[in-house]
Amino acid sequence: MTVSKSQALDAEVEALARRLRLPYLRKAAVDVLPTAKAQRWEPAELVRVLLAEEAQGRDAATIRNRRRRAGFPTGKTFDTWRADASTIPPSTQQALRTLEWVRRAENLAVVGPSGTGKSHLLEALGQAAIDDGLVVAWFTIESLGRLVTRHRADDSVAKAVNRVLKADLVVIDDIGLLPVPAEAAEALFRVIDAAYERRSVAISSNIHPGGFDQLLPTTIATAAVDRFMHHAHVVVTDGDSYRFAQARDGKGVTPLA
Repeated sequence: MTVSKSQALDAEVEALARRLRLPYLRKAAVDVLPTAKAQRWEPAELVRVLLAEEAQGRDAATIRNRRRRAGFPTGKTFDTWRADASTIPPSTQQALRTLEWVRRAENLAVVGPSGTGKSHLLEALGQAAIDDGLVVAWFTIESLGRLVTRHRADDSVAKAVNRVLKADLVVIDDIGLLPVPAEAAEALFRVIDAAYERRSVAISSNIHPGGFDQLLPTTIATAAVDRFMHHAHVVVTDGDSYRFAQARDGKGVTPLA
């Protein structure tokens, strides 16, 4: 079977794209090259379209990878956030969603009773930050404590914390629901101290940071809160638990047949 010059060129484009690790360009070329020939595109237009496909593909892959590495617990976004049901003023919600506070390396404390949307808001903000090109790391206070425990054996805690601080936004969820072990208290201080005026830290808690001495050793609480609150926004949620309200109204489960 004779291979035409056009087919040979297409095969060479595919081979070069594979060699240069341009997977999205290679995939797009299957449809784009015939279209370009049929419509007699200018060479520069063909190059532009193929490179745009590669750039878009890489951007989408970066977002997927950042979302996976962030460690979000549920995948909640602002698509399911009920702004009108939150007790947080609409102007405050909108200001938080601009993410300017993250770019200024400011902190955020979302404080209020269980079930009032604290974790949902922080996860939605984290998802939005990734969509906006930022890097996010998500922890519970327990998982942060395990980070210290895991790296203490080889004295690499500082290196582990520095890796965490490669994120633009570090979220620590649900502080105050349970007693804070010593390792978690140390980890919380280390992260806040290392992030001070360099990165944003967002926490959710049923206790205002000013009361963290109820949860942490006094010296650690004082030092951590002093650094955290210097550049922090405190947002208070209130009202009934969303989860309890759904359960009360029979919306927490699918009705039995």
